[in-house]
Amino acid sequence: MLYQRTSSKSLDQIDHDLREAAARNKFGVLAMLDLKQTMKNKGVDFGSEVRVYEVCNPFHAKTVLQESGAVSTALPCRISVYQSPEGTQVATILPSELMRMFASTPVMEKTAAEVERTLKAMIDETA
Repeated sequence: MLYQRTSSKSLDQIDHDLREAAARNKFGVLAMLDLKQTMKNKGVDFGSEVRVYEVCNPFHAKTVLQESGAVSTALPCRISVYQSPEGTQVATILPSELMRMFASTPVMEKTAAEVERTLKAMIDETA
């Protein structure tokens, strides 16, 4: 259900490489949520770095949204970068697994598989 790779790169290098990998694969980075900083701004001390990137390919999004508006609850795709004892992890939930929660159609399954291949490639390139 989870695809992840360990990286020895700095967070800034991962940020740079992920944005470039997304662009090469026709995905956009819509937002980056810095959870450590967000919690700090709310008065919560959280020691680990956690960054969540919202990524999207609008053509794939349109395809699955036309099949089911409920898919919008799982969009955009997310790639998480977080610290673990093993090192910095770059991870995502597999789109094929997410689509199983919806009334899946052949179009949704095909699109999820394509998006999944791309997200894995982006993570591999980044890590």
